[in-house]
Amino acid sequence: MTIDGAIGGGVPVELTRTQLEAIGAASITTTTPWHEGTPQFEGVPMSALLEHVNATGEMADVVALNDYRTSIPVSDFTQYPVLLALKQDGEYMSVRDKGPMFIIYPFDDFDELRADIYYSRSAWQVRRITIK
Repeated sequence: MTIDGAIGGGVPVELTRTQLEAIGAASITTTTPWHEGTPQFEGVPMSALLEHVNATGEMADVVALNDYRTSIPVSDFTQYPVLLALKQDGEYMSVRDKGPMFIIYPFDDFDELRADIYYSRSAWQVRRITIK
């Protein structure tokens, strides 16, 4: 995955799964519109990821492998424990299963997150994040 834009050094950063996992770990158990039951997601807190790359912008423009694009206010990552999930129910996610990286909100923990605007920000198959 690549992170670029308003980050420390101004040079795009390529991060492997191993490097992402070294930043920190957290989990969210939540229902989603795309899964049956209540899956558990594990990954890197988005706030820790942006801190790791010294992000200074206000928006995160996310591009998925299928070219889906969404813009997420960076403030979401401090207001809510949003994850860049790498695992679902203990298994690394494949592209077929919305992986290898999925931005997921804790929908069940905050009533306001159960809305189309937040569902649209939950990009899966993330390949690039540009901080603006």
